Amino acid sequence: MEDDEKMDIMRKAFQMFDTQKTGFIETLRLKTILNSMGQMFEESELQDLVDENDPEDTGKVNFDGFCNIAAHFLEEEDAEAIQKELKEAFRLYDREGNGYITTSTLKEILAALDDKLSSSDLDGIIAEIDTDGSGTVDFDEFMEMMTGD
Repeated sequence: MEDDEKMDIMRKAFQMFDTQKTGFIETLRLKTILNSMGQMFEESELQDLVDENDPEDTGKVNFDGFCNIAAHFLEEEDAEAIQKELKEAFRLYDREGNGYITTSTLKEILAALDDKLSSSDLDGIIAEIDTDGSGTVDFDEFMEMMTGD
């Protein structure tokens, strides 16, 4: 995976969870973000990285800190592997095999990924993804949301 591509993915993930646009995300959310990016990790390994990137123990990291942490887990992944993982995730929710999921299903997925997102946060994310207002999200839109491609 190109470094630019990696940065795009990380920026998109960071922005998605920095709902208040403070430039920081809570370290508690890192697990959720890594899960949403399809990353496998060990809790202790993640905690060590969090400690390194949040030495004052503020419970938050800025984008650079987030990149240091996420890059550690993204290294082994290539674009194809990420796309495959996202396809699998999408297929789980597209039970009828229609090639799309409803925005209400997507809202459930996002809520499950991060229970701190309010209903209006979720609506904002959905509005950004479902640009044509169709009430459905196809794989390309889903892929774009998750990777920024």
